[in-house]
Amino acid sequence: MRRVLFGLLLIILVSACGSVTRTAASPSSTVSPLPIASSSPSQTATPQLAAGAPAWIAVSVASGWRSPQSPRPVDAPALQNPANIRGWLTGMSNADKVGLIDRLDTQALLGEQVLVLQISGDWAHVAVPGQPSPLDPRGYPVWIPIRQLTALPPPHSDVSVTVTTPTAWLSFAGTRLEVSFGTTLPLLGRQGASDIVGLPGGATATVSGTSVAPAPLTGGANAILATARSFLGLPYLWGGTSGFGFDCTGLIHVIFKAHGVTVPRDSDPQSRFGVAVSRAGLQPGDLVFFSSQGTAYHAAVYAGSGMVIDSPSPGYAVEEVPMNSMPNIADFSGARRVIPEPA
Repeated sequence: MRRVLFGLLLIILVSACGSVTRTAASPSSTVSPLPIASSSPSQTATPQLAAGAPAWIAVSVASGWRSPQSPRPVDAPALQNPANIRGWLTGMSNADKVGLIDRLDTQALLGEQVLVLQISGDWAHVAVPGQPSPLDPRGYPVWIPIRQLTALPPPHSDVSVTVTTPTAWLSFAGTRLEVSFGTTLPLLGRQGASDIVGLPGGATATVSGTSVAPAPLTGGANAILATARSFLGLPYLWGGTSGFGFDCTGLIHVIFKAHGVTVPRDSDPQSRFGVAVSRAGLQPGDLVFFSSQGTAYHAAVYAGSGMVIDSPSPGYAVEEVPMNSMPNIADFSGARRVIPEPA
């Protein structure tokens, strides 16, 4: 559910079904900001953030806000470097999470490149090119604290790996950092059972080889659905695009992107992407949409046999349910096929 009238969300909140209790989080480790590589003697200065120039996400998950005034005191853990995403989620009540509507628009993952549009005080207005949006042809526009960005890219490599588990741990500089599914970083080598990856700022880290795979992930609808099912039970987060919490279209966007298919970030643009298919012609991996007054406000992934995988609304969790049991089934407005046909 993205950029939809608040009244529409309230309808869904009232009629949403099925809540799943969240499992306990792993003990958090003390982490430090990502180390920035020292300048070599040939360098005159470390690059600084500047409007019109690229930057890279330098925290596990950077939350993208509607404006610098959007965050509330309860959101402070998400604004730091390192970002304390676990602490932020634990510290919010359900009402606080509902209150993210029209405040938090999306999130970006460690190493993701953005385009700086404007610097204002401690904030940067950026476009996220990896998240297509009609709001800006350069990418999804949001505000991110400057402390969560760096002008120094990761070290270059022709091969990248992506995190395949809901979250994974990076080890660097004597500390650890929990990162999200879909985090994609350059592969620089191997160290025993671990991969060595490059970090924004030029440093390196290690990650268990069992938590990553070459990017993008391979496979068609069955592989995408297997990935989606790995998040069953994960609580909904408005604006969420990480293994710590998804909204409905964040789940779709991140999972499909990890498998090499970049779909728009929000529900209405998603509903116009790909090829239209009839309800009778649904195949596993198709996207289904629900609309009001001609605007799609919700999306889910068709899983076959009349089932969908859905991240429904605040207070609920990712679930696999019969599509006909969805409380907003009367608003079904169409489906799209976005997985390329096999060659």
